[in-house]
Amino acid sequence: MSPKSSAAVPLYAYQKKWLLDPSRFKIGMFARQTGKTFTSTLELVDDCFAAEAAGGRTRWVILSRGERQAKEAIEEGVKKHCQAYSLGVKEIEGEFKGASGERYTMLDVVLPGGSRITALPANPDTARGFSANVFLDEFAFHADSRKIWTALFPVISNGWKLRVTATPNGKGNKFYELMTDKKLDSVWSRHVVDIYQAVKDGLPRDIDAMKLALNDEDAWGQEFELRWLDEASAWLSFDLIDGVEHDRAGDPTHYAGGPCFVGVDIGLRNDLFVIWVVEQVGDVYWTREIITAKRAKFAQQDALLDDVFTRYRVLRMCMDQTGMGEKPVEDAKARYGSLRVEGVIFSVASKLTLATRGKEMFEDKLIRIPLGDTALRSDLHKLQKISGPTGAPRFIAESDANGHADRTWACFLALSASDGPSGPITVKSRRPRQQNTGSKWL
Repeated sequence: MSPKSSAAVPLYAYQKKWLLDPSRFKIGMFARQTGKTFTSTLELVDDCFAAEAAGGRTRWVILSRGERQAKEAIEEGVKKHCQAYSLGVKEIEGEFKGASGERYTMLDVVLPGGSRITALPANPDTARGFSANVFLDEFAFHADSRKIWTALFPVISNGWKLRVTATPNGKGNKFYELMTDKKLDSVWSRHVVDIYQAVKDGLPRDIDAMKLALNDEDAWGQEFELRWLDEASAWLSFDLIDGVEHDRAGDPTHYAGGPCFVGVDIGLRNDLFVIWVVEQVGDVYWTREIITAKRAKFAQQDALLDDVFTRYRVLRMCMDQTGMGEKPVEDAKARYGSLRVEGVIFSVASKLTLATRGKEMFEDKLIRIPLGDTALRSDLHKLQKISGPTGAPRFIAESDANGHADRTWACFLALSASDGPSGPITVKSRRPRQQNTGSKWL
């Protein structure tokens, strides 16, 4: 008997509807934390179980937005479902080498009858690497979603199944097209589950408390009400943000000892005080740490900066000198040297210069930022460019509980620091990539 018929894994009504839909092409738009990956991996295990019960075997590939998410799909989804159905499976961790020579961590779960479920980070290389049924997990957040789609579709054309899930992420990606294009109505089975439907079907969530705690209408609309936010006026589109996210960015433990550049946005009362540290590795600037503090006194801000200069080899720092930033900049020059510290007074002209260089770095994919940080993504996306009364460009950002695009300006200041009077630093070596392979029986 198929596990679909058992009570081993209790599901809510919207999850059952998704699980029991046998359509070859199936796409689901779900609110955050409603169990879309959990339910989809259950379908994968069930499909393998059914194939083996009939004397055959099958293959599924999960393409996630990063290595961490791929591992979570296996650990929190596939393996738990297999354990719930008392299936002894083999877990294998290895490497996949793409056509470009890039290597990716690959996780395999092999069922007793030989069926296999593989999880990988999504990109055009991994998308074309297998002939199998495919599950695109959080597809709206995949970097290069259109290139992935182009590489993937010929692979599944010979009768394989395709599952796609995500929460909305603006209108500039392939997921938006698949969910909204009327020409696809007869081909795709679409499922839409917002937070209200999920709670109605039994998901235990306090909607009013969640909305109040989030305190961000745009984020609530996108993440929980499944609204497509207008990208037209955003200086950094979600596509640009997606394209530079990486699993290993934002983690100080990955600092390789290279030259670093720091941006500091000063905030004392309602806005955030932000320190953004990037390390130059080749021609790419890796975010090593983002430090935020609210209502931090000047002494605390000084202590945070001192710590950064102790732990990183900082060549140059750009600081917001506007208003209350005058004294912190003066003090920083006294402590670290005037050649390493530059104060930047925000004006229409200076903001345009900072924002233009920052956007170019995102467009050229010369920066790496933390993957899946909702507050950071919202901050980067909220900055808008508008025309002032005289036609001159102005940058605005709505202020909310997460700040006033403070992280964004700290990022742009760090990138500006990297383009100092002597120009970018040339780095000729980098740490070798660590490899880790092995297998074990569960």
